[in-house]
Amino acid sequence: MGDPLGIGAEILVKALADPELRRRGRFVIFGASEQLAYTADQLELDFPFFRDHHENVRRYLHDVVVLDYDEIAIPPAMERGPSRVGGEASFRFVDDAIAAALAGDLDALVTAPISKTSWALAGVKKYPGHTELLADRTKTKRVAMMFASSRLKVALATIHEPIARIPNLFNIGCVHTPIDLADQALRQWWGIARPHIAVCALNPHAGEEGRFGDEEERVIGPAILMARESGIDVSGPYPADTLFLRASRGEFDCVIAMYHDQGLIPMKLLAWDEVVNVTLGLPILRTSPGHGTAFDIAGKNRADASSFTAAVRLALDLAIRRRGPQPPPTAA
Repeated sequence: MGDPLGIGAEILVKALADPELRRRGRFVIFGASEQLAYTADQLELDFPFFRDHHENVRRYLHDVVVLDYDEIAIPPAMERGPSRVGGEASFRFVDDAIAAALAGDLDALVTAPISKTSWALAGVKKYPGHTELLADRTKTKRVAMMFASSRLKVALATIHEPIARIPNLFNIGCVHTPIDLADQALRQWWGIARPHIAVCALNPHAGEEGRFGDEEERVIGPAILMARESGIDVSGPYPADTLFLRASRGEFDCVIAMYHDQGLIPMKLLAWDEVVNVTLGLPILRTSPGHGTAFDIAGKNRADASSFTAAVRLALDLAIRRRGPQPPPTAA
């Protein structure tokens, strides 16, 4: 459910109130049943669910189940913003959901937005966000953050890092990993036989032969060469100010951006209402909407659920694809 003081409950109720979406799968919500019921009443939406305690997680026959954390006291609705209790609750929700996915009780995980500040207030300082927690809990050494839409797909070389630290963290491996994982995902999940991947430069004008920086020659170029030698169709580094236009016109299947905002600004500009965050490299499927908690509009019926709905739909599609064709039911 994400941070209980953000828009998680609202976008979740709006998405799963759609009967067509509910028919596509069974949904288990790690969250607060009282808040979800109140939100549904406030929105005047039909949102029936079966309630159980979070310690009883299993595969259910009900369409929608809320695994309740009634021991957590959620503050009144007017107390919006980063908080210790919001961090504690949202961390427990997602941590338990990861464990359930690893145990095979879930086919995919969709995470509503959390506040990194709330996690820090709750003492969760080891993990800057969902991606790092997922990698640790699943014991995955190589992960990448991909943002997907119908117009553009972007994977990131560095994730939640201050701009000033990127030059010190930048190495061949952090560029090669998203190229490799994106190639695998595009083949296996999106059915693209030979994906064409483009890589952004870090510096203006792709460094201009070293005049504006040498990372293109020293780091990005060798990572691209390594990927090509393993059979990946990848090219670059290209200046970022023109690459995303080319990709949005269909010239490339995916773009590898060097840092968070380099990839997210064009992504959200072109496809704000359908951006889905997909974590590549994990043994479990995980998607999320491409936006944050939006504390400023929480509880006001102003949140757009399109991105969260897209995240649910993509999780369903990928889970079905991963399971493969199912045998027809046998006659009794």
